[in-house]
Amino acid sequence: MTRLEPRLNAYRPDLADASLKGRVDAARFVPGEAFVVAAPQTPLRRSPSEQAPMETEAIFGERVTVFDTDAEGWAWAQLVDDRYVGYMRAEALSRPGGQPTHRVAALRTFAFTAPDIKSPPLFALPLGARVAALGEAEDRNARYVMIAPAGAVVTQHLAPLQSRAPDFTATAEAFLGAPYLWGGKTSLGIDCSGLVQVALHAGGVPAPRDSDMQEADIGFALPLDSGVPALRRGDLVFWPGHVGMMRDGETLLHANSHHMAVASEPLGVARERALLRGTEITCIRRLSAR
Repeated sequence: MTRLEPRLNAYRPDLADASLKGRVDAARFVPGEAFVVAAPQTPLRRSPSEQAPMETEAIFGERVTVFDTDAEGWAWAQLVDDRYVGYMRAEALSRPGGQPTHRVAALRTFAFTAPDIKSPPLFALPLGARVAALGEAEDRNARYVMIAPAGAVVTQHLAPLQSRAPDFTATAEAFLGAPYLWGGKTSLGIDCSGLVQVALHAGGVPAPRDSDMQEADIGFALPLDSGVPALRRGDLVFWPGHVGMMRDGETLLHANSHHMAVASEPLGVARERALLRGTEITCIRRLSAR
């Protein structure tokens, strides 16, 4: 059998997604059960251990298919949107409830215990979190959306679920200075491909999670036969294991381990630093021909 990408297909020697029957070898096949992320954010890890590398993060309201939960509370699961497979804490999940109606459009917002900005926050939600509105409320300070299962979020930090950010590069720019975190997808910590995925998703553009997948799937490649072509805002620049987004024709925005943060710098500077490590630009991709 052709080996399927394990990051995107749920299979182990003992267990596999029922939809993969006939395509992979496994002792048992199961259809999986539907859950949603009930924590503000939760790690998806490579193996069922708190010491295992975080491959990505799942965000509040994100849909998850769970194939197995072990005695120590580790759920072997697949994220529905980008299909990433890994292990997460079962306590961070809940059964699906009301359908999401809004998404968080701010880098981070509070869900207050009551429709009052002076009330204690229940938790903080990151950009892209999906919430189900139960109603609205207002006090002299703000207007709020009451969300399930509990909490009040100021309306200016939410957007209708199907709305799209008009400039995905501006979304990425909002993360300037955020710390670098392998596997991260929020303003508390984010990596290079996480930054690209989160920004594109806010703009309504589906994107895979890892930089090699993004290099293969997003938009179309610009020719590199004669060197780096003229670039424009939103172009994606790839090196082996790394990706950044152009702010304009010369300036690169990227989450990187050199700055240990989301940083903006001339593309030429980033390219020279990579060349000193023995790596060169492998691809530049553009999302639109316009």
